[in-house]
Amino acid sequence: MTGPGSSIAEINALDRPAFVARFGGIYEQSPWVAEEGWKRRPFADRDALERALQDVVRRADRARQLELLRAHPRLGTRLALSGHSRAEQAGAGLEALTPAEQSELETLNDEYERKFGFPFIVAVRNADLRAILQSCRGRIGADAATEFNESLFQIFRIAAFRLADLC
Repeated sequence: MTGPGSSIAEINALDRPAFVARFGGIYEQSPWVAEEGWKRRPFADRDALERALQDVVRRADRARQLELLRAHPRLGTRLALSGHSRAEQAGAGLEALTPAEQSELETLNDEYERKFGFPFIVAVRNADLRAILQSCRGRIGADAATEFNESLFQIFRIAAFRLADLC
């Protein structure tokens, strides 16, 4: 299987199972994005691959998009996370919260999920706890359509970071 630094020719040559194995985790617990994206080969470059995967999500019906949003773990959860999510949350300091920070994050997560029906999603790479909490506090005040779109945008940011790690 190809690794980081793989050429686009190597990526384009992957059969469907190998492509899905390699890129299926870019969109949290949603290998269907890679399965559909594979059909759009050949890709001119990594940016074209990224845009193709985003387009799969954009063209999905609202129920499928909501499923994708709900596949993301709560920030600061103590439950089992995917390798990507675990590393991203640890990098933002979310595995080492004080009890007070954990309580505040849980309260914000609960309020957010009650209002929108999916977890608060933000690309935490290069972010710290203060910025994450500030973002959640601000976004709780958004209307449902705006927040749905912002959450998809954040998923695209997360996927772009993950894709950059892979190729």
